Amino acid sequence: MRVKKGFKARRRRNRVLKLAKGFRGRRKNCYRRANQAVERALDYATRDRRQKRRDFRALWIVRINAAARLNGTTYSKLVAGLKKAGVVLDRKVLAELALSAPADFTAVVKTARA
Repeated sequence: MRVKKGFKARRRRNRVLKLAKGFRGRRKNCYRRANQAVERALDYATRDRRQKRRDFRALWIVRINAAARLNGTTYSKLVAGLKKAGVVLDRKVLAELALSAPADFTAVVKTARA
């Protein structure tokens, strides 16, 4: 008797086709093409989750540096001064301060200088 893999194979194929929803052309409804596209998409997603962290860190550093220079110092001097003063604010918080509360950021810069 011939065995057709029935339910389990169909479930596996449908899982892949569900992930391929929104793709264009045969990539959305032809299992073989969809499987290749989904694998690649998942690889890119994994890679870009890490890339996103790098991009945000770089953005925060640029914002902190710009605000620090408006206050007469540089990013590296500011970070070194904060470490020396024992202030534990991460880059995300510093960038948010620089953007939304410049007066508070100036106070932080003064703390780092002292």
